[in-house]
Amino acid sequence: MLALLRMANIIPSRPRQMGQQLRQNYAVVASQFNANYVEGLVTHFQEELLQIAPQANISVYRVPGAFEIPLVAQEIAAQGGLDAIIAFGVIIKGETAHADHLGQSITHALLDCSLRYRLPVIHEVLTVNNEEQARVRCLEKEINRGTEAARTAASIVQTLAGIKNR
Repeated sequence: MLALLRMANIIPSRPRQMGQQLRQNYAVVASQFNANYVEGLVTHFQEELLQIAPQANISVYRVPGAFEIPLVAQEIAAQGGLDAIIAFGVIIKGETAHADHLGQSITHALLDCSLRYRLPVIHEVLTVNNEEQARVRCLEKEINRGTEAARTAASIVQTLAGIKNR
């Protein structure tokens, strides 16, 4: 159990920098609910991705809440021309099971979108127990999930490009 807790605090290493000539298109779908935390994820994502892929084009789409993220992700995936979609939201658990239901529904919908359109959809819709967990994962640098999402997106885009170029 302790090993699992430590793994959750490790961010993947930064992938190799992508060439200046390679222009990639990323779409971020970000919830406006818990906006200060979500904005921390978006900001860290943009900063990190531009270190890895300086020519990256990043479009940001704002949605009212986390539940609306999959619909917008699916719509922009259907339009094509993207290398990856990144979903950002923060759901803070309350006294009911509502947060768990949201989290499960969003997870299934994002996976379906990714597989249907054969497009990486990076899932960083966080379900946390309290604002302290949100602050650590969204606003601080050590285990910031926005930074992690950028590294994950760049890595999977590189992997898929390698497969397609064989």
